[in-house]
Amino acid sequence: MTPLTAAEPPTDVPTESQHGSTADETEVFAVYGVEPEVQAYAMAKYSRSALSMKESLREISSQKAEKFLNTFYFQYGHRSIADLAHIAMAIERLSILAAIILVDEQRWDGQERSTRYQNFRKSGYHTPDFGTHAEQYQLFCGTADFLFNEYDAISEELFQHLVGRTPQPPEMKRDQYERTLRARAFDASRYLLPLGTNTSLGQIVNARTLETQIARLLSSPYAEVRQLGVKLKVAANEPAYDLTGSGPGVRVAPTLVKYADANEYEIKSRAELTQAAAELMQRAVIEPAPVVDLLDESEPFETELATTLLYQHSMYRYRQVQARVRALSEVQRGEIINLGLRQRGKHDELSRAFAAGQKFRFDICMDLGAFRDMHRHRRCIQIVQPFAAGRLGYDTPSEMVEAGLQSRFDAAMQRVGEAQCKLSSHADLELHSHYLSPLAHRQRALFKMDFSEAAYIAELRTTPAGHYSYRRVAWQMYRALVERYPALAQFLRVTDINEPVDLLKR
Repeated sequence: MTPLTAAEPPTDVPTESQHGSTADETEVFAVYGVEPEVQAYAMAKYSRSALSMKESLREISSQKAEKFLNTFYFQYGHRSIADLAHIAMAIERLSILAAIILVDEQRWDGQERSTRYQNFRKSGYHTPDFGTHAEQYQLFCGTADFLFNEYDAISEELFQHLVGRTPQPPEMKRDQYERTLRARAFDASRYLLPLGTNTSLGQIVNARTLETQIARLLSSPYAEVRQLGVKLKVAANEPAYDLTGSGPGVRVAPTLVKYADANEYEIKSRAELTQAAAELMQRAVIEPAPVVDLLDESEPFETELATTLLYQHSMYRYRQVQARVRALSEVQRGEIINLGLRQRGKHDELSRAFAAGQKFRFDICMDLGAFRDMHRHRRCIQIVQPFAAGRLGYDTPSEMVEAGLQSRFDAAMQRVGEAQCKLSSHADLELHSHYLSPLAHRQRALFKMDFSEAAYIAELRTTPAGHYSYRRVAWQMYRALVERYPALAQFLRVTDINEPVDLLKR
């Protein structure tokens, strides 16, 4: 038999032209200027109609889109429809604390103001409502002002220190040289910025993520965060900012977020699991822990679930909680798991703690600045503990020591700790004290992932251009990984963080 060639198709197989279409008839086009909910409706119609996108868009009015979404999204529960409506939003002048909570979504894209490249001296800070606690209000403001003054002064001293030890290369312009070294100075001085520092961010999320985000924010114990949830919901219903200024204002998601409300499942489960964790740990002393702890792979699945549920609502390292959970009976472990399930409503997804079973689980205790950077890795599951308000200690950047500023830095941390202790003595002001936590304070979180994500973090976050704090975290993740699997070391392209770094290269 003569071999077939591309020019000689078999006679018993129809050619594309015989099917009535050719490759040249495939049409690809971008869509612009369509309201997000109308776009979602038009794309969803592919599964329910033979109309083309252009025909669907010409046919659809906003009223039809709302009717369709009410039927299929809310009545029939086809939630994937909301994945098709993408919304760009700006959130400005919120605290870093609120920003951390806001972006804690698996499906989130956005950018926040960087403490590495911007001077936050004039940002100001969020002040919680102190009501009649006038003395505590003065303590809070005095401590926050002190931190900003120290941040400003120490930023300049660190810059001068770096200039003194880093000659300007002849080929580098003066403004680029100074800009680079100021950024390096901010790398260290940011450790003084409190969580109350105002920041801004932009996000592009689909409507389903926005809906769950709003519900989660409305369920927060922080008043600022709850108010943020209200503002996001209002922004989705009001006319969006239109740069062109043409036509009636577009409302980006008036239908898809209209039922977003506080999540009772989250609120009640958090209260019950917090109480269960406190009863199980019985005020035990928090054990010291390494920066990175790669957990055992042989842990029984039920133990992992119960431990993770309690870990998320405590300040203890994973192994410390795990030891208590292991000592329980099978029935008792089942009761803990049930606490994470019994408040679940008809439309509630399982809480993140149930996203379990990953092979690589890292219990990480790092400074808040590093945590904000590592928090961006959304391919892994992150179980974040409550803000510790200094109970896990703090980290001191090496530049502070080299510049002779360690005693001044320690004094600042001591002053913050005393202020937080005084505020926390009032039960209704404990959450207020969290806004004073500098980025030097440590934060604990459980990062669960597959090998690909572990390799990605190790390779990306050890590069010399990165902040030394998360470089240390990524390096220790790598070391833990290859200690368990030595043969894998040769395949990972990491940078040894112990090698000297050129401060003028970023």
